[in-house]
Amino acid sequence: MSDSFDVIVIGAGPAGYHAAIRTAQLGLNTACIDKSLGKDGEPAPGGTCLNVGCIPSKALLDASHKFVDARDHFPAVGINVGEVTVDVAAMMARKDEVVKGLTGGVAGLFKGNGVTSLPGTGRLLADRRVEYTSHSGETRVLQAEHVILAPGSVPVDIPPTPLTDDLIVDSTGALDFDHVPERIGVIGAGVIGLELGSVWNRLGSEVVVLEMLEEFLPMVDARIARDTLKILQSQGMQILLGTRVTGATPGKDGVAVSYQTSDGEQTVTVDKLIVAVGRRPFTDGLLADDSGVNLNEQGFLIVNDTCATDIENVYAVGDAVRGPMLAHKGMEEGIMVAERIAGSKPLVNYDCVPSVIYTHPEVAWVGKTEQELKASGEDYRVGSFPFAVSGRALAANDTQGMVKVIADGETDRILGVHILGPQASEIIAQAVIAMEFGACAEDLGLTMFAHPTLSEALHEAALGVAGHAVHMVNRKRK
Repeated sequence: MSDSFDVIVIGAGPAGYHAAIRTAQLGLNTACIDKSLGKDGEPAPGGTCLNVGCIPSKALLDASHKFVDARDHFPAVGINVGEVTVDVAAMMARKDEVVKGLTGGVAGLFKGNGVTSLPGTGRLLADRRVEYTSHSGETRVLQAEHVILAPGSVPVDIPPTPLTDDLIVDSTGALDFDHVPERIGVIGAGVIGLELGSVWNRLGSEVVVLEMLEEFLPMVDARIARDTLKILQSQGMQILLGTRVTGATPGKDGVAVSYQTSDGEQTVTVDKLIVAVGRRPFTDGLLADDSGVNLNEQGFLIVNDTCATDIENVYAVGDAVRGPMLAHKGMEEGIMVAERIAGSKPLVNYDCVPSVIYTHPEVAWVGKTEQELKASGEDYRVGSFPFAVSGRALAANDTQGMVKVIADGETDRILGVHILGPQASEIIAQAVIAMEFGACAEDLGLTMFAHPTLSEALHEAALGVAGHAVHMVNRKRK
């Protein structure tokens, strides 16, 4: 193996492996260093997303939703299946099979595109040299013309709840329970906490979510967040806001969790405790003192709008840089950097990054929220449409939620789209495309949508911005 490369990528999560594959496709001699190992001990490129994040969690979310659908909703559409039971071992085995297939797919893409895969760890030295240490402990120093840092992120630990064997776990441990616990505590009512809580709530656990903030999902449009809270509570999840966890004591009967509210100190005992309070950039051991790359106070790698660090030809992408910790954001950054290295000048539009919470119904949004616009004093108009009057949603017996479109009051330019409902994660892409092209609400209203589809709710909400929604009663008749 050569000790010199055009590009060395450290990290093979979504940001890193996209960057590595694209640079190789563009004719650059590329190596990718990645430390991830699968359950079989073999290299497993794909980072947190494929191994212990996006993919395995969605496998369990989809499986648990199918279980609830079969148990509770099939009779409403004339399907009787008798008693429906859960086989946790089979569910976990399938989840692991999906993960292995996808990580193997990334390895195949590396091979097919000519990326040199280096299992192990990488450390950036001065002058774009990279110290590579294999899993067997062998160390070599490699030279690169360009370096792309994509180290990813790891779950945040909090002092009151140190991880303990199989009782107090992070998001990774919560994907590997071998049975359905009777009672689960979740610290954090963010995206990860709500998704993991949903999985085990559907499978039969009593779930209590402890959230320090007084406001539920403050980053989500207030109306959407309010309705989401009501729906999740109606599904059986107990969500306690304004609670600060102060300690957790494992014992033979589970974990005694102490928390403080406005009513004082309280305790709840659970069989398992999931700590889901966020993630932090994983830069441990990534940079030598003389590498020249700098971190900010929160531990993020400092980059500019094109993901360049303070050192020429050294870039950083994904969870370890500013912006939302989202796989698709990292993917686009990886592609952008790869193409800029090859001489093109693409940019990532950070105003059009969609977010999704894969509960059921799903929550998805892009752009500004109504509360943000109110706070800034901007003039805006809103159109909304409930899935309760969507023909396709009614036919599918899946009618909870709504679509909300926010447009500039003067120009009609779409400023934000917010969705709570079935397949929100798919519908939001239409809104992102519209905003990427600078569309107005009227543009969406003039677009022909297939009927009957769930996407028609977006169409009607866009029409509603000007009071022209056909399937809603309104007073505007112009």
